[in-house]
Amino acid sequence: MRRPVAFATALVLFVEAVGIVVLNGVLATVVGNQNMSLAGMDPDAMVTGTWVMGGVSGALLLLCGLIPLLAGLRDRAPGRFARIGLIMCAVAHAVLGALAVGLIGWAAFVFLMAALGLIVLTLVVFERHEPDTGRAGARGAQAPV
Repeated sequence: MRRPVAFATALVLFVEAVGIVVLNGVLATVVGNQNMSLAGMDPDAMVTGTWVMGGVSGALLLLCGLIPLLAGLRDRAPGRFARIGLIMCAVAHAVLGALAVGLIGWAAFVFLMAALGLIVLTLVVFERHEPDTGRAGARGAQAPV
């Protein structure tokens, strides 16, 4: 069950990365077409900032999607820093899900919570266990009788 969960998580994060970049592209186009400033800010700066935010967010989601993809291909638990990255991605999805209910609606909330559930499930099914060979009292360390 570990590998399909990891692949599904990676797929959802990759689709979400593309969606974020497209959404920010639409927002940048709308801001550019209106040609209005916000509190005296240059409209071109807002367009550039929106494109940069979309690109960085998409790149981070792609990197977060690579973690479960590699875990599924290797059938091994992610390392320490990869797990920390997935935990940060899960926290971001939880916060954005809470904001999405009021700002966007229940459909966005359901999608973000499904992504959060897949990320957490990936973290849980690839639980890390310490090897028994280094501890005293392990089967391999006992003296013959």
